[in-house]
Amino acid sequence: MEIKLNDSVTWDGNRFLLMAGNCILEDKETSFRTAEFLRNLARELDVELIYKSSYKKDNRSSADYYTGLGMDKSMRLFQDIQREFGLPIVSDVHYPTELAEGVAEVVDVLQVPAYLAMQTELVLAIAEVGKPINLKKAQFLHPEEMGKVVAKVESVGNKNILLTERGTCFGYRDLVVDPRAFHIMKETGYPVIFDAGHSVRKYGVPSSDPRGGAKHFLKVLMSASAGADLAGLFVEVHPDPPSAKCDAASQLSFVEAEALITRYFQIAKYVRSLDDGAA
Repeated sequence: MEIKLNDSVTWDGNRFLLMAGNCILEDKETSFRTAEFLRNLARELDVELIYKSSYKKDNRSSADYYTGLGMDKSMRLFQDIQREFGLPIVSDVHYPTELAEGVAEVVDVLQVPAYLAMQTELVLAIAEVGKPINLKKAQFLHPEEMGKVVAKVESVGNKNILLTERGTCFGYRDLVVDPRAFHIMKETGYPVIFDAGHSVRKYGVPSSDPRGGAKHFLKVLMSASAGADLAGLFVEVHPDPPSAKCDAASQLSFVEAEALITRYFQIAKYVRSLDDGAA
């Protein structure tokens, strides 16, 4: 299958996808530093990069936490990133009304947040735009249930679908990644991506608190998912994670990102070569 990511990039599944960037837009310098780093890394690894950042974080655990730059500034910054680096942009959509505020026009891949995966009106409104749509599996859903979300998108004629696994609720604050979910979601016939960073978040703990993430598990989780022959990887990266305004405990520094992302795609490419050889 082919998915047109923007006017100049069409992804046919042969190259792996990397969705990566800051958790949320903070300022131009942070976004540009991250985009440049990721573009260079993606070129070295020969993978397709989609720049990821939220223009708004609506699912913060406190009204006092940073939620974004505002819609106008965010859309202008996304356009700056597109012009400067030529990258497609993926970002969450929280309400159907946001689509008319520049999101449908500017953002290349429209993402349904995990918490909102069952919101029919939202899913249909995003799907009707006709652009590629990334469906994040809800933390509270069996992976089989994502087939019903896929069917909603298909019902309006949109088959430019990506699915992303980000873990399942396992007791208080913990998520667990069940590798069977990759197999189950791949049975929809659409590409599946692993969201590594959000799978190690400790929800309810402030993201600025070091206890708010368990990055030490990422190496094993990413290794396991790389062995599942997925379409790619989703991860959040920041020049200085401790100072990040969101998900500070789970975003990767440039040094961490280079090591872990490189390792992930080395494993993934090896696994795919074995499957190709068997064919």
